[in-house]
Amino acid sequence: MIRRYGEPVQPGQRYTRRPGVYAVLLQGDHILSTHQAAPVPEFQLPGGGIDPGEHPIPALHREVIEETGWKIAVTRHLGVFRRFTYMPEYDLWAEKLCTVYLARPVRRLGPPTETGHSAVWLPVDRALTLLGNPGDRAMLARVLS
Repeated sequence: MIRRYGEPVQPGQRYTRRPGVYAVLLQGDHILSTHQAAPVPEFQLPGGGIDPGEHPIPALHREVIEETGWKIAVTRHLGVFRRFTYMPEYDLWAEKLCTVYLARPVRRLGPPTETGHSAVWLPVDRALTLLGNPGDRAMLARVLS
């Protein structure tokens, strides 16, 4: 059974399954997060949707570069969670199936290429409260325990 975080399922609402891949990017006592300015300003674990036919690890590398501008090295699989949410940027009710990996930042390649995103180093203790969704916070807590 995959743990669910966040909003409850809305009765009668149809959800589209959206597999995604995300990274906890530790360096010392900080994590590299992405801050998404819109539709609601929010700190997030870098990552995102896996394109049809795309393998999760290349998708993770692509998404982290897009959202942070950093090249990473994947260390290990941390876990999977799901959340049911409305994605206004796609006008879509989604069941997000979120696979999370522990990784380390290797080299900054440049600024994020995805519009509205910025790379932000957060102290891990602050990230436990600042990350915008409870699944992200739970995965970080798992790493720190």
